[in-house]
Amino acid sequence: MITGRIPGLILLGVAVAILLVTMAWLAAAGATESTATLGGQVLGFALVFIFIFLPLAAIGVYLLVRGRGEEAAMAQARKERRLLNMVLTQGKVRFDEAAIELRLNRREIEEMVRDLVGKQLFTGAVNWETGILYSKEAAQLKADRKCPNCGGELELAGKGVIRCPYCGSEVFLHLA
Repeated sequence: MITGRIPGLILLGVAVAILLVTMAWLAAAGATESTATLGGQVLGFALVFIFIFLPLAAIGVYLLVRGRGEEAAMAQARKERRLLNMVLTQGKVRFDEAAIELRLNRREIEEMVRDLVGKQLFTGAVNWETGILYSKEAAQLKADRKCPNCGGELELAGKGVIRCPYCGSEVFLHLA
């Protein structure tokens, strides 16, 4: 996927090329033409620098910085997608296993799970104490009302959250 990084690098390259061509042209004009003065060369360079180089370079730097931010956001989204795929394919994933797989620490995995729950992308159960994610369909959880960790009766703990009073696991549901 193309981010603002590549266009930013291109604009910076074009700006530098224009500046170098201008400097070469002004130097050549000063050496070959008797009417070219040092003041005229400096003025020509200043005009190109201020009105062409600086705007192109500023836009290029802006796109480069924004592109790096976009790449970081895309990398985070890829990690979240990988975590969701791990839970969906394995049914049960330990935070420590996910941390090793994604090259993150446990705290970052916990933050990622909370983020996915907040975005309503994760439906399942989380036992924060043992650090286990469980994948389960929302309809099945509503019908069973049993904890996937200990089998205890689940209680409604908040909007879209069912909590096991026995082991502390929390089950997150999509509310449609």
